[in-house]
Amino acid sequence: MSEELVGKVKQMIIDALRIEGMSPDEIDSDAPLFGEGLGLDSIDALQLVVAMEKEFGVVVPDAATGSKVFASARAMAAFIAENRQ
Repeated sequence: MSEELVGKVKQMIIDALRIEGMSPDEIDSDAPLFGEGLGLDSIDALQLVVAMEKEFGVVVPDAATGSKVFASARAMAAFIAENRQ
């Protein structure tokens, strides 16, 4: 998994959630996306699932997998790298 993919994931997060005034560099690759990290919620998670499927062709099959996948931007990138078509 490359840092380039981590950067693409961060940009996808910003675009999918319409976070204004934030650049990919401002998102810590290993910080939690939910709770104290970016402070995302369940609606944001659904938007990220759709964005991942559209942009990378990767499906998050269930909530248990989703909680691991959405742990951080780096975790999302690792999941995409492993499951990309």
